[in-house]
Parts: sequence; structure tokens; C-alpha cells
Amino acid sequence: MYIEQGYKGSLGIWKYWIIPLGFLGLMVFNYISTLMTPVPVEDVMQGLIEQFGSNKVTIILLAPLAIGLFVVLGWTKLVHEQSITSLTTSRPKIDWGRVLFSFVLWGSITAAMTMTWVFLSPENYIFNFQLKPFLILAAITIILIPLQSSFEEYLFRGHMMQGLGIMAKNRWIPLVLTSVLFGLLHLGNPEVGKLGYGIMIFYIGTGFFLGIMTLMDEGLELALGFHAANNLITALLVTADWTAFQTNSVYRDISEPTLSWDAFLPVFVIFPIILFIMSKKYNWTNWKERLTGKVLTKEEFFAKDVNGQ
Repeated sequence: MYIEQGYKGSLGIWKYWIIPLGFLGLMVFNYISTLMTPVPVEDVMQGLIEQFGSNKVTIILLAPLAIGLFVVLGWTKLVHEQSITSLTTSRPKIDWGRVLFSFVLWGSITAAMTMTWVFLSPENYIFNFQLKPFLILAAITIILIPLQSSFEEYLFRGHMMQGLGIMAKNRWIPLVLTSVLFGLLHLGNPEVGKLGYGIMIFYIGTGFFLGIMTLMDEGLELALGFHAANNLITALLVTADWTAFQTNSVYRDISEPTLSWDAFLPVFVIFPIILFIMSKKYNWTNWKERLTGKVLTKEEFFAKDVNGQ
């Protein structure tokens, strides 16, 4: 009963609108700005990197989102008067073992896939490793990326999922809306400009994957681990001149960007396999009810909670 955890606080539907609308407004402004500017996004990024260096630009990009995490958590604690635990999970306490399992699983898969592409197409990659810049990058990303990725999870799969579920009184509406909005959040990324809108299948598909994971497991822990691993391993292992993260990574992709089958492999093959693995490990059952069923009323939820059901 993860969505119903939103009842554990000073409930006011208006409280769920302020932060999402403000953040989405900023994203819309950012996207319109990229459309209006005559300079391609990747050229703007390259100019910033030449002026400040890639590590400083990485901080500039990640710091506002890292701060956003504390805004969401502070809003939950001070305005909703809801505990961070109940925003995170339906369990009595946050299961850090789940976070670690998901992080290691997806981090290992991401690293293995990256090294496979490097091995199969060595002409597309340059070995970019320089010890000092890499160690600085590692320190920056290890601190900031978990905060940045957690902000997105707490905002979309936490704050918005619970708020929309309580308003809609079902689970499928928050699943669909948060997944689509999460995908659209990436419209301003340089990858969209280079690869076209087809790449949105990957972003929206990832949103659905994380939403399904959250609803089936009745908590954010697995999504938190996955998202942190995805962004961290990518930032450290491989970069390109046309991606959102342009870092002092181990490899640099110098191939001409094209949208091909490998962009959709995670959504249609790997993510379903991961969901299957997790369903076996955590004994997920009753998929239809957990993904599309009704959300209890406040009275029903607290009656069940009191009775320990």
C-alpha cells in the first residue's frame, strides 16, 4: 500500500501541486528556450566546457537537481508533516538492501553492456582515461548523482505518485502520468536533438519500468538504486559530445549518433527480464491489482493499518 502512505501526514491535495508544477514549468521553459535559440544545445555545452572545464559544468548541471531533493524532502516533512520513510516505502523502515541490490544489478549490466559495445566496435571509442580528472569526476558524481537521481525518484515516483493516486483513487493513472511526464522531462536533452523524438520511447519506457517497479514492490528503494546506478556508471564510463553528461569518463564515444535497435533493447528486453528477476526475489504477486487496482480511502487504509493487514 505504497500510494496510501500519503495519508500519513497533513493531507491537502493542493500541497501535491506546488512542487511538480513549478518544476515542470521550469522544464517547459528550458525546452522552449532550446527550440528558440539559434545555437545547437551541444554547441552551448561545448562552449561552457571550454570556459569552465567539464567537471565544473557537471557540478553546474547536477547541483540544482541535488538541491531539489532537499526541497522535496523538506516540503514533505514540513508542509505535508509526513515522514521521509512513508514517502519512500510502505515498509516500517527504508530497506537499504533493496537499494544496494538494484544498484549493483543495473550497474553491473550497464558496465557489461558498455564494455561489450567498446569491444565490438572499438573504432567508435577513444580511451579517454586521465587519472586526476577522473578522480575529481568520481568524487563529484559519487556525491551529486545519487542526490540528483533521488530527486527525480522522490518527485515522480514518490511525491507525484502518491498525490495522483490519492486524487484518482486508482493506481494506473499515477503510473501512466508519472511515466509519461518523466519521459517528457528529457525533451531538452541534447540526445533528443541528435537522435530525434524516437528516443522518447526509451525515456518514457524507463519511466514505466521504474513506476512498475515502485508499485509492485510497494516502495521506492529499487527505483532509487537503479536510477543512481544508471546515471553514475554512465557518467564514469562513457561520454560523447552530444549527450547530457559530458565528463572526463573512461571512454569517449566518437561515432555518428544514430537511433538504432540498441536504444530500445533495454525497454523491450532487459527491463522485462529485470522485473522478472525482482519478482522472483521479492515474491511479487497480483500484478493487475498492484498496477491498476483501486487506492484505498483514508478510512480504509487506517483501518487496515490498525488491524495489521
